[in-house]
Formats: sequence, structure tokens, C-alpha cells
Amino acid sequence: MIIRRTVLLLVLMAFFVLPNQASAHFQLVYTDAVVLEKPTTMEMRLVFGHPLENSHVMKMEKPLEFYYVHKGKKVNLLSSLQSIMWQGPSNKAAAYETQVKAKRNGDYIFVVVPAPYYEKSEDIYIQQITKSFVNRGGFPSGWNEPLGLKTEIVPLNKPTNVFVGSTFSGVVLSNGKPVAEAELEIEWINGSPDLNKNRFGASRVDPPSTSIVAITDVNGVFTFGIPRAGDWGFAALGVGPDKTHNGKELSQDAVIWIRASDLK
Repeated sequence: MIIRRTVLLLVLMAFFVLPNQASAHFQLVYTDAVVLEKPTTMEMRLVFGHPLENSHVMKMEKPLEFYYVHKGKKVNLLSSLQSIMWQGPSNKAAAYETQVKAKRNGDYIFVVVPAPYYEKSEDIYIQQITKSFVNRGGFPSGWNEPLGLKTEIVPLNKPTNVFVGSTFSGVVLSNGKPVAEAELEIEWINGSPDLNKNRFGASRVDPPSTSIVAITDVNGVFTFGIPRAGDWGFAALGVGPDKTHNGKELSQDAVIWIRASDLK
């Protein structure tokens, strides 16, 4: 299987900082705990913003799809979403909240397919098909399997068990096929989300002046060294098969979120 073979080719990945580029938009699917020891009802938030820059948040329309996959079973969560206002450092914007029960052991792979967002400054639409992960009980059950999305990032490291100083790798897919030389923007949630107040906290670090970027190798694989604990997002830009929406250019991106911890 190509996902397994490409682990041997990680040295072909290029990682660099791209000059003169602003922080990217990122679709978030966030919950406080991604490793659960007992049955839990999780508070989750869907927010569209600039996590590393910790700047303004954008208005989310109701997603086209929102669900999780657990041991191959898809559970639709779209009707559970409730509209909220999410507070960023400089503005408020529409976002969504829900509560999800995790009773059984294994991986819960959350997927949001948002409505395309019109970015007026660039005169394009952006649609970030996003995955995030929660594990219950320490039992793996499919975190490394593709879900058959139009575009997605399949992790090569367990996304809920990544440690500072290690690396994270993934395969970028479009219609199930690896995408060579795909450009990924990488961001970290700078302002800790407060789910009680539905807001981002104050920035913890000064963001870099230029975007963090990685490029996939010939087999669609990228690797990134994890420098800090917290939530890291990876967005493969424009790799999806859909290229237009409402007569304008569409950047259909694949996004994945992982949680990194300090090894104690």
C-alpha cells in the first residue's frame, strides 16, 4: 500500500518558510481533550479563523456535512450543530457548537465539509474539508485509513499521540490519489480556545512574519518537526478536484488537526 511505502521517502520532503505571505485561513474542529479515558460528552466548536496570527475570525455558514467515523460507521452530526458567536481578538463571527458522546473505545474521526467561503480580497472561494481526531480508551481503530473524501490528509503518525521534538507525517490525497508537490500551510493555535466563553485567549507567542510551508514529495508525503505542544493544523491548498464555485475560482483544501504533548 502506497501509504506504507512512502514512509521510506520522507527525506524527499522540503520544509521552509515562504516569504511575504500572510497567515492562512483555517477551519477548526476543536475539543479540549482528544484522549479520553472514560465515556464522555465532548464540547466541540467549529470556527473559521487565523489561529497562529490570532487575528479576526470569519463568518461560517452552516456546513454542508459534519459527522464522525468510528470503526467504519459514519454518524451524522449536522442536525446537532447550534449557531453561536465566537469572539476573536478583534471581532466576533458566526461559528457552531455541539456536544458529542464518546462511549465506545477507539478512534473518532471528525469531518466537516464547510460551505465555500467567499474571500473578497482575493475574489475566490475557499472550502477546507477538515479532519480532527479523538481517541477513547487508547485502542486504535482506523486513524490511518482514508475516508474517501474529495480531498484529505491521511496521517502516518497517530494524531492524538504526537510529542514535542518528534515529527508528524501525512499523505495528501485528491480523489483517493496522492498529490505530489502539494503546498501545505502549517499553523498552531496561538490563543487557547475557551469553550465556556466561546472565544480565543490572548496570544502566547509572537507569530512568525511569514507562513510556515511544507511541500509533499512524489508520493504525496510531507513531514513536519513538532516544536511546541498544542494544536497543529496542516492545510494542503487547492488540491481538491473542484476548482470553481459560483463562476469563480475555488481553493478546495484538505485540512488536518493534531494534538502535540510534552513527553514527561
